[in-house]
Amino acid sequence: MQLGYIGLGKMGYNMAERLLEKGHEVVVYNRSAEAVKSIARQGARPAAAIKDLAASLSPPRLVWIMVPHQAVDDVLLELVPLLSKGDTVVDGGNSPYQESIRRARELEQRGCELLDAGVSGGPKGARTGACIMIGGKQDVFRRYEILFRDLSVENGYAYMGQSGAGHFVKMVHNGIEYGMMQSLAEGFTVLRKSPLGLDLTRIADLYNHRSVIESRLTGWLKEAYEQYGPDLNQVSGSAAQSGEGKWTVDAARELGVAVPVIEEALAFRLRSLQHPSYTGRVISALRHAFGGHDVKEEK
Repeated sequence: MQLGYIGLGKMGYNMAERLLEKGHEVVVYNRSAEAVKSIARQGARPAAAIKDLAASLSPPRLVWIMVPHQAVDDVLLELVPLLSKGDTVVDGGNSPYQESIRRARELEQRGCELLDAGVSGGPKGARTGACIMIGGKQDVFRRYEILFRDLSVENGYAYMGQSGAGHFVKMVHNGIEYGMMQSLAEGFTVLRKSPLGLDLTRIADLYNHRSVIESRLTGWLKEAYEQYGPDLNQVSGSAAQSGEGKWTVDAARELGVAVPVIEEALAFRLRSLQHPSYTGRVISALRHAFGGHDVKEEK
């Protein structure tokens, strides 16, 4: 299948590579020309500008956008005037679901479609098979289902419902992730403070062998200990956050749902900017492990 692809960051580049590997014809554009040149060597068709990308595609066109949510409207401002009736845009980033609903309505007025696709799995998952949650019109999803199947791990994609549903489900996924990471970090802080001289690397590995808390997060923590040592001295104790936790808390409040665990996990990250701690180091190490986020090594 032919498609345009805008955004070759850590996630986007790896997803474009996977699409090429699966035999799709991918026309790529990125603000950084180096990323375009690099993936062109693997078979992608380079575009020097968004207008060139749009002109290179045969109608009905599909354009996948993989940029930070703050940049989506800027990309659409340039892209949408170039689209024709029947064209489809996929927003594969972490956009607020309300914005996805708005964008879908705006595109529909031009006879175009929007699918909102929440992608989980980090850069590694983007290359080897991600988990994708899709919202939008079901017939449009079916039309391009092969792309989601090829980008995903086996059984790792699903249609969630109307426009906004994909990004809503991904938002809550990230909120849950905040709570899980917070609990893991707090628990290992207690283990570290123990007077018993415990081996944190060994414990993380043990927990990840059929215990109730076996998980990818626990496995990544073990890898972080192996890389940085149990004190995580090279890792910042200030845990950053990218917004989805707050969106989940805000949505829960609007729906009248109490989410004290997610709310406190978010509050901890905000406090940690001024009060770094070992718990913050664990969270930072985990964010680096699954998302490639900067660990901001402390000097």
